[in-house]
Amino acid sequence: MAEVKLEDVPRKVREMFDKGFAAFERGNLDYAMDLFISTLDLEPRLLHARKYLRAAQLKNNKDKKGGAFARKMASLTSLPAIASASAAINKHPLKALHAGEELMCKDPLNMAYIKVLGKAATAAEMPEVAIQALEIAKDNLPKDPELLNWLGSLYLEVGDPARAKNCFEEVSRMRPNDQAALKALKDASALATMKKGNWETGTTYQDMLKDSKGSTLLEQEGKAVKTSKDIDALIKETTGKIQREPENVNYRRALADLYVKASRFDEAIQALLDAQKIAGGADPQIDLAVSSAHVKKFEHEIKVLREAGDESAAAAMEAEKKEFQFNDAKSRVARYPNDLQFKYELGVLLYERGELNEAIQQLQQAQRNPQRRIMSLYHLALCFEAKNQYDIAMEQLQKAASELTVMDGTKKDILYEIGKLAETMQDAETAVQYYKEIYAVDIGYKDVADKIEKAYKKSE
Repeated sequence: MAEVKLEDVPRKVREMFDKGFAAFERGNLDYAMDLFISTLDLEPRLLHARKYLRAAQLKNNKDKKGGAFARKMASLTSLPAIASASAAINKHPLKALHAGEELMCKDPLNMAYIKVLGKAATAAEMPEVAIQALEIAKDNLPKDPELLNWLGSLYLEVGDPARAKNCFEEVSRMRPNDQAALKALKDASALATMKKGNWETGTTYQDMLKDSKGSTLLEQEGKAVKTSKDIDALIKETTGKIQREPENVNYRRALADLYVKASRFDEAIQALLDAQKIAGGADPQIDLAVSSAHVKKFEHEIKVLREAGDESAAAAMEAEKKEFQFNDAKSRVARYPNDLQFKYELGVLLYERGELNEAIQQLQQAQRNPQRRIMSLYHLALCFEAKNQYDIAMEQLQKAASELTVMDGTKKDILYEIGKLAETMQDAETAVQYYKEIYAVDIGYKDVADKIEKAYKKSE
């Protein structure tokens, strides 16, 4: 199944990708993953979207606790989903691929999930997708001979014998008496030598990259951690793309992102302002990217001040950053009065400033956004609690809890807040019931263990 480029997809697909990219930029990773998966449901060949989906999955997973044991337990709880996806691979590979991506959203470093995705991608004749997943496993998990053999075979399939050779070399070091691995290494080495000497012709993976410069740039773009040299090369390449296609807004946004990575914030902001001008001056996602660049500039300057030991100047800059964020959020809501995401962000900032009635007004509207409904209800509850309107606050929290089917971090936070609120209302029995729900699945969450133990001591 041949790859399609972003510029060649229908408008609906491109708009869905752009929304996902914008969510990814502002750190709304769960929403970004949902949007990227929806984009791939519309056009599974758009590898550009899959690349950013994988980046969002990895970034979302980065701060989660747990190692091999946690992954093993997650695999056990996901057995029905894994079995369902595996059963669909041969007859409905795209359906299985969708299921594999949803599993990867839970943990992109879980080998059971990677295998499902890799097999589904192979069945869907998308070896590049399987390679992408297996490379992540190769770089982040203990070396696995079976995985390396699989990855090496896929490299051969897409015409990259040099990388296949590297995989088979690792297998041969791990299994020096494995004759099949030695034969695979010999064959891959011969193919790599032939290719290096241009002894054969034909369309290969490297042909698709056009030249060695393109290959290098793709490698630089795909790195999780980019060096300054990588970023400079990508800036130069992206600037060239803009010169060839000056009306392409996505190239300018990509350039701005690279400038931010290089701490060249003013240039990033200018690139985004140019993009906004080309877009007609009314793209909320570009507006948001401009704001994000300003905030990152503040954060960079604060870091520099702290490293220099100037804590008072850093504190003043921190206050300036918060004031900018508040004024910017107000301005954005004024410019885009129908964007509920922006109303949510302003509502949270108003709550933090103690402007409770104004916060409630924004959050009551923001709860109509499906992606922000739960957190809007949560912050509404905090507002009503701050106004000592405990019964109304309790209603918001219970409504939010009832709409969450999985005991994730958000639900734990909400149940804990209900328990605290019940304690404030002198309803210890209700408080304990909600704390028990958390205690039953996560004994280490905050101080629920102490609260439950105290409750049992009182009942003795």
